Amino acid sequence: MRRMLFLLSFLLLAGCAAPTLRGTGDLGVVIERGSGHVTLVDTTQRQPYARIGGLGDLSHASVVFSRDGRHAYVFGRDGGLTQIDLLQATIVRRVLQSGNAIGGSISQDGRIVVAQNYTPGGIKAFDAGTLELLSEVPAEYAPGSFSKVVGLADLSGNRFAYALFEGGEIWVSDLSDPRRPQTQRFAAGLQPYDGLVTPDGRYYLAGLFGEDGVALLDTWLPEQGSRRILQGYGRGQEKLPVFKMPHLRGWSMAQGRAYLPAIGRHEVLVVDGGTWQEVGRIPVKGQPVFVMARPDGRQVWVNYAFPDNGWVEVIDTLSGKVVQTLEPGRAILHMEFTPRGEHVWLSARDDNKVLIYDTARFAKIGEFPAQAPSGIFFTSRAARTGF
Repeated sequence: MRRMLFLLSFLLLAGCAAPTLRGTGDLGVVIERGSGHVTLVDTTQRQPYARIGGLGDLSHASVVFSRDGRHAYVFGRDGGLTQIDLLQATIVRRVLQSGNAIGGSISQDGRIVVAQNYTPGGIKAFDAGTLELLSEVPAEYAPGSFSKVVGLADLSGNRFAYALFEGGEIWVSDLSDPRRPQTQRFAAGLQPYDGLVTPDGRYYLAGLFGEDGVALLDTWLPEQGSRRILQGYGRGQEKLPVFKMPHLRGWSMAQGRAYLPAIGRHEVLVVDGGTWQEVGRIPVKGQPVFVMARPDGRQVWVNYAFPDNGWVEVIDTLSGKVVQTLEPGRAILHMEFTPRGEHVWLSARDDNKVLIYDTARFAKIGEFPAQAPSGIFFTSRAARTGF
């Protein structure tokens, strides 16, 4: 009898201590940019389930996920790299790897996490399991001159492409041997400000801030070098003041066409994904920041820089026209679609809320509080190249 009672007590205690049993496919992370916290969310329940602090400066933070979706890697503006266990809702490891950073990526095989840095300029590669520093590639584009790194994206073969803002170049670093990176350099143009890779991982595009145009590199045929597309798209027009840099990482590929923000203009550029020639322009309400396609490609959602950052517009990709204009809240900084696109989550920074909309009816179906939310990242990114 004593043994039975002991066993029952042990099982009861073990059951009480067990964490909630859940999968990771419908989880995500919301950045609270002013407080050093992240909120962990469940997209099926449309609710947060945990909040974690101590992540430093998150004023321009981004997140990537391990292959199994269990761990999130948060890149802070202060150079902090934090590994979070989404199931245990705890910080696993944290390192301060630079003085000024702006995002990162994870390798094709999920074994290497790479941070891109402003200060010192360059990239650093870490073991995804231990956060041990494996190697670094300084962005020294000329003797003694170092550049900010932007637009870091993963490629096949555990390679990474990125752009050098001051250097005006695209670099591709092969980390198949992560302790001995091999880097190729390609011309880009004046002040590349961000970059992206197409969903199949073949083409890397670097948007140019210092001139009208985009640099394109075929990463399957890098020996052909880079080439310029969309040159002079604003020729003969006065460029408007840019209040917030657009994000190419929030671009769209839908129906065989790319939808890109035009810097300093109230336009979305439409580009043929085969020829990379401009095939159209869509007038919009403000200067686009994110131009994001619903996963099925039928819709493109656009948010804007100040003073129009309270608005969101929806483009129908069949008609090529804006079909819905929404005013969800103040300072809509980021958007993220659920994996199959039935819902979109919006961060309303100045309302301290995250809003959830039905993408078929354009109706708000939920919200929850968050302190100055900005980036929203779902674990579905774990299976996507360039995210």
